[in-house]
Amino acid sequence: MSAALQDKVAVVTGAGSGIGRSIAQRFAEEGATVYLVGRRQHTLDEVAAELGTGAQVVVADTSQLADIDRLFSLVEEKSGRVDVLVANAGGGSLAALGQIAEQDFDATFATNVKGVLFTVQRALPLLSDGASVILTGSTASAKGGPAFSVYGATKAAVRNFARSWIIDLKGQGIRVNVLSPGPTKTPGLVGLVPEAQQQGLLDQLANSVPLGRVADPDEIANAALFLASDQSSFVNGIELFVDGGAAQA
Repeated sequence: MSAALQDKVAVVTGAGSGIGRSIAQRFAEEGATVYLVGRRQHTLDEVAAELGTGAQVVVADTSQLADIDRLFSLVEEKSGRVDVLVANAGGGSLAALGQIAEQDFDATFATNVKGVLFTVQRALPLLSDGASVILTGSTASAKGGPAFSVYGATKAAVRNFARSWIIDLKGQGIRVNVLSPGPTKTPGLVGLVPEAQQQGLLDQLANSVPLGRVADPDEIANAALFLASDQSSFVNGIELFVDGGAAQA
């Protein structure tokens, strides 16, 4: 490995599985001290065991402001700064217009929009000069899809956060970018449908991708490493699609 993040302090939310887990693993391989943030202790402990010494587990629900405050109080106490922040925690459910429940709408926006906003805002005093903030978006923000409008709307909000925040942070040396995966084989994606339908869902999604397949989470982590490292030192406010061409054709 290149040790591109040697001695950096990284915070990754939603680090217990899927894309967040792969990002945390890649950052640790590149020399970072990684704070693993998620709602399930046992899954975070599993990731920490794989990463070895240096990984810090923080059980927190980023839709809850008290949890966010506790997270960054701990980071401040232990590390004193944040060099890379990946606001990755998110999720959604399938519901077509006419079937959308208020509680599902509220839960999706609470995690995907409110959680992202206040995670970044609370981290601001700790962000170092040259810090990289990565927001996990989605091709769903740019393309419509059946029964996924609420999720897509939250990711469109995330995209606009980056556009606006780089203006708010002008001259502070902090970069904010959006990483937007295409269909990726994660527990969150296949969990949208019953187990018997999961392979069919992956096959259907693969057919919508010009490369003819869904992504592996490690491929998304590779792009996250670029945005986190000094290799992207003049990259600010972009949406980096890692989608096999799904949103481009």
